[in-house]
Amino acid sequence: MNILVCITHVPDTISRISFMENNTKFDTNGIQFIIGPYDDYALSRGVELKEQFGGKLTVLNIGLAETEPTLRKALAIGADEAVRIHASPEDSFFVAQNIALYAQSKSFDLILMGRESIDFNGGMVHGMVGELLGIPSLSPIMKLDIQEKKAKITKEIEGGKEYLEVDLPFVAGCQEPIAEWKIPNMRGIMQAKSKPLTVLEPYQNTLYTQNKNFELPKPKGQVKMIAQDNIKTLLQLLKEEAKVI
Repeated sequence: MNILVCITHVPDTISRISFMENNTKFDTNGIQFIIGPYDDYALSRGVELKEQFGGKLTVLNIGLAETEPTLRKALAIGADEAVRIHASPEDSFFVAQNIALYAQSKSFDLILMGRESIDFNGGMVHGMVGELLGIPSLSPIMKLDIQEKKAKITKEIEGGKEYLEVDLPFVAGCQEPIAEWKIPNMRGIMQAKSKPLTVLEPYQNTLYTQNKNFELPKPKGQVKMIAQDNIKTLLQLLKEEAKVI
């Protein structure tokens, strides 16, 4: 089975977010970057499927040179090779086009990625890649099993779950509990150093959207403790301060 897993390089979820240059640029000073958590689920399931069926797992990132430690971690977890398309991923369609143009000549049986990145939370790339390649795209997928050339999928829908079957190839946007995150062991870390990491120039460079500036949410107010029998004060605060009634 020939599997492609697309990963993002995003700030750790415990990072303190700030902006610079008049709120037009993310301040990366002191920030630890990780594989996107949803992409980590996709990578883990991809590794499991490769172990089950054999074949090859390629991990792909659209990013600049600083994303290579993240790709090396993916290699340590179990990917066979890594590809970095040298560009800043600032536009969803730009990212999708470069993934599709890379994938169209590689005959992948399965393209996995997270249901969304945790920096921009667009949740659009998997659908765009499927459309550009002319293959199905399904998200968010909670369970994925392969039998011959057909996949059995459990997909989250509003208020429940949907059970589907789809022929390979297709694109899957993954989320928990499709697999458990894998932590690279020492053997994997050592092997990752000699696995191939190829850098490609972007297939196209057109950006269709541009971020003007960023704004942090307002700080949360202080918690006010109210005695459980003080209904009058509770109602007053909900009405005059929280303005929810």
